[in-house]
Amino acid sequence: MAPDEKERYSRQILFPAIGEAGQARIQSATVAIVGCGALGSFQAEALARAGVGRLRLIDRDYVDYTNLQRQWLYDETDARNESPKAIAAARRLHQINRHVLTEPLVTDLSPSNAEELIAESDLILDGTDNLETRYLLNDLSVKRKIPWIYGAAIASYGVVMPIVPERGPCFACIYPEPPTGVQPACDVNGVLAPATASVASLQVALALRLLVEGEPVASNIQTLDVWTGVFRQVSAGPRDPSCRVCAQRKFDYLEERRRVPVSLCGRNAVQLHEHTRALNLDELAARLRPLGDVRVNEFALRLSLDKYQLTFFPDGRAIVKGTTDVGVARGVYARLIGA
Repeated sequence: MAPDEKERYSRQILFPAIGEAGQARIQSATVAIVGCGALGSFQAEALARAGVGRLRLIDRDYVDYTNLQRQWLYDETDARNESPKAIAAARRLHQINRHVLTEPLVTDLSPSNAEELIAESDLILDGTDNLETRYLLNDLSVKRKIPWIYGAAIASYGVVMPIVPERGPCFACIYPEPPTGVQPACDVNGVLAPATASVASLQVALALRLLVEGEPVASNIQTLDVWTGVFRQVSAGPRDPSCRVCAQRKFDYLEERRRVPVSLCGRNAVQLHEHTRALNLDELAARLRPLGDVRVNEFALRLSLDKYQLTFFPDGRAIVKGTTDVGVARGVYARLIGA
């Protein structure tokens, strides 16, 4: 370890559970952060300050003014320019710690690219906002034996759970199927910055422990409510011997048998996947300009209509803002791009 690095991380090294050996492990680690929103942006900054050697930042979205209330790393300039979150995060992280290698990936984690994006990682941190991606992460984690740390927050409430393949229950052991019915959403229930920061802090603490000790942590589910001050921890129990994923090794989400459109938390928007069709954004911009205001760069094309705002990505993905109804979003997309 170089003298300047030893000084930089001196307070962390002084912590007996880490020490110089643990710090060296942290600096040699690669962590994938899936989602650079309220959870992921906090995770990325905390891990960069801790000296994690390589951070792979995977995010499909752009900075919005509604993000600034609870999402770290971003400022009003990023929101005004509608910067891709992964790019804006990497730019800020380089200012925080130039020794950390950041890999911004402006893409959606999908069955077709998940193994490639995560393959070299020692650990996965959940910064997502939907269950579909979490089930995909769980499939990938179990298949590739890469630990991941689940985290979620809504309103003032949060939950955290580490998943270590073959050492404890996986996500599908605890939640075999997505819940039915209307679920809490940021658009309806709101979300407090202290809740997201608390969840992300617990995730980072677990991440550092896994990286330093190399041993599985207890499979506990931690819940918290920052408004009432109630914190609880319960055991997740043993692995389910009939679990579809870790026992039967059926990776439905990874093998695209369960892929569906995603309603984006806090955005009044739906993300649509069009994996079979790439988009030439410059050509699309020329075609769509007569319909509304168009802004385009190498990462995305934004079309503003009276009722909807659409963002198109080169991989064929689109975010339709102005509805949470998948059918409506698909109809708008089809009218503009084709069925």
